[in-house]
Amino acid sequence: MLRRLLLVLLPLLVLLAGALGVPLAIAVAQRETQSTYLDRLADAGRFASLAENALASGRTAALRDELARYDELYGIPAALVAPGGRVLLSSRDRIDLSTSDVVAGLDAAFAGYRPDAPRVRWPWRDDPLAVVEPVGRDSEVVAAVVTVSPTDGLRGQVWREWGLLALVGLVPVLAMVAAAWPVSWWVLRPVRRLDEATAEVAGGRLDARADVHGPPELRRLARSFNTMVEVVGRALRRQRAFVSDASHQLRNPLASLRLAVDNLEPHLTGEAAREAHRLAVEETAEMGRVLDALLAATRLDSAAAAEPVELDVLVATHEPGWRAQAERAGMALVTDVPAGLTALAPPGGLGSVLDELVGNAVRLSGGSRVEVRADVRDDGVDLRVVDDGAGLDEEERAAATRRFWRSPRHQNVPGTGLGLAIVADLVVAAGGELDVRPASPRGLEVVVRLRR
Repeated sequence: MLRRLLLVLLPLLVLLAGALGVPLAIAVAQRETQSTYLDRLADAGRFASLAENALASGRTAALRDELARYDELYGIPAALVAPGGRVLLSSRDRIDLSTSDVVAGLDAAFAGYRPDAPRVRWPWRDDPLAVVEPVGRDSEVVAAVVTVSPTDGLRGQVWREWGLLALVGLVPVLAMVAAAWPVSWWVLRPVRRLDEATAEVAGGRLDARADVHGPPELRRLARSFNTMVEVVGRALRRQRAFVSDASHQLRNPLASLRLAVDNLEPHLTGEAAREAHRLAVEETAEMGRVLDALLAATRLDSAAAAEPVELDVLVATHEPGWRAQAERAGMALVTDVPAGLTALAPPGGLGSVLDELVGNAVRLSGGSRVEVRADVRDDGVDLRVVDDGAGLDEEERAAATRRFWRSPRHQNVPGTGLGLAIVADLVVAAGGELDVRPASPRGLEVVVRLRR
């Protein structure tokens, strides 16, 4: 957020400096152009007064010498032009009088008007500055003095003043840029504190609170956030307490019920009674498994953030138990996990995740082989549990991670339908993904994607 705020503020500072500097730069160019024009106009006016006397007396030699000395001293050619454009006197053999400024100035002068002030001379244009001064007044204009001044000095002066202006303006801009970082950091500090508290709550710390000292709006937002976290935390605690207490409270009546059902067996004589007794025993066992699953689900709600786990060590620890299950079911177990591979997994939960997945493959697949392997990706690790059994169709795979869902083919197999749902929640809580897909050429493949 700090970078985004600076990306907004810094262009605005530059635009503000430009909004102030551009008019000043234009004013500097106008001022220098006007100053140069007035200086040349004074020279042309002096020549015009001399030319009026010289033309009236017919003695023009002194005026010719004056024009030549002026050109030699300042490098500015000057000429005396008669109506019609004929050059009477000139400081050089050839002077270009065909430019638009000179032509417009001569037309205005011979019409009895003083030419308009020249346009601003920008430093990147090298066109000369032409000044035309009529000799005589109104309808008695007998000639016009023309000076054509190079603008190198004018443009150089404008460049220098612009550079000085940029240097002077750069100092406050740099000061504002330097102050923008700490000021932005200070302004966003309450937002950052609120963001940190939000991250802690998202990581499972429901006792975290936002301690914000800043604008009234942010203080109100922090109070609302703290109230929301308190309400959510209280609701979650009540929910977990209810499920846990209900599960524990039901254990004793269920154990008594199981004992009572078992004690009935010696008193049963008929085959129908024994079958009913067997079904009652199975139902009580199923209720026990449901209670265990509910307790596991409540433990999931209090899971902490992900932690690094050495996958080869974890698999080696659980492999003997998996192999014993597979041998009892007449299946082969194969493991392939590279040594030294580490991933971020649910703390204390990845072993239970793999136990559930391998147990499902052994109990439910009906295949002859179970494989547990790990594949490395660019940004993570894929743990795969693959069997070669009957598998699930597309609709069943989509519903496999829903709580209490069971395949119609497995209704008579012991289970609660909660195992894979809890596994999926554990993996997602650790920042991973769970994917149920068909294996090739047959069977089911469950992929647990974890971060490196």
